[in-house]
Amino acid sequence: MTVSLDEMMAELPPERRRRIEQRAAELIAEEMTLRELRKARELTQASVARELGISQDAISRLEQRSDLLLSTLRRTVEAMGGSLSLIARFPDRPPVELAGIAETATRSADVKVPSSRGGSQRCVS
Repeated sequence: MTVSLDEMMAELPPERRRRIEQRAAELIAEEMTLRELRKARELTQASVARELGISQDAISRLEQRSDLLLSTLRRTVEAMGGSLSLIARFPDRPPVELAGIAETATRSADVKVPSSRGGSQRCVS
């Protein structure tokens, strides 16, 4: 007889169920796309675009990209209310947080988001 996950969870003590559910939530939160992150923060593309000074369409295109400048990613995460850190992991040593990469600079920096027409839309932050 096959036992469902819900049935197995129902048989566990409440504290064990709570720990399993908490760990599952942590694992899910460890990897998200920018779109999933924005939705988890209950933000719209329009609100993030307004914060960055770019169009909603530019946010849509940005969320579909798999390769971003770190500075663009940092500004996008900051527009959602977060901060970005970069961790390097190696098999023979503990993880290392890289400093000075994509940090907020005191000077203005350009954000270029590719447009659907092949060019790019420029935003100064």
